[in-house]
Amino acid sequence: MSESRKLHIHMSVDNIEESVKFYNTQFGAEATKVKEDYAQWIVEDLSLNFAISTRSSEKGLNHLGVQYESDEALESAQVTFEEAGIKGQEEKGATCCYKESNKYWVKDPTGNMWENYHSMDDIEVYGLEKEDSADACCVPKSPKMGMFTTSPNSSNCC
Repeated sequence: MSESRKLHIHMSVDNIEESVKFYNTQFGAEATKVKEDYAQWIVEDLSLNFAISTRSSEKGLNHLGVQYESDEALESAQVTFEEAGIKGQEEKGATCCYKESNKYWVKDPTGNMWENYHSMDDIEVYGLEKEDSADACCVPKSPKMGMFTTSPNSSNCC
């Protein structure tokens, strides 16, 4: 694959301000985006997109992912997953985590959620669903795919 990618890690935290201070120190860089319920670091020397939010009642790892530079690279990754027999869930035009993105969610053999995505635009809201105002866990809802399970209060956001 010729386009660069970034590892994405999203953690659920108790306190944004304390966590921002900690991760600014951890990464040796200021957060690139800070909202009252969300913060993000793009750490180029680690090829990392690290995000935290207070949206989930369960703290710790929310999900993992890979950020792609284009929809074409994301579509190529989706084809690779499908050719390997790894079925996922496509999500076009998702509005979450203050971004509009196209996504392809997969679950690894241990049950960890992986968000493969390309973001198009910044938006000014965490997400657009009603559940969004409470406990969003950033894992897609899918009645047609038993492999994706979320809490009843979850939102399909990142």
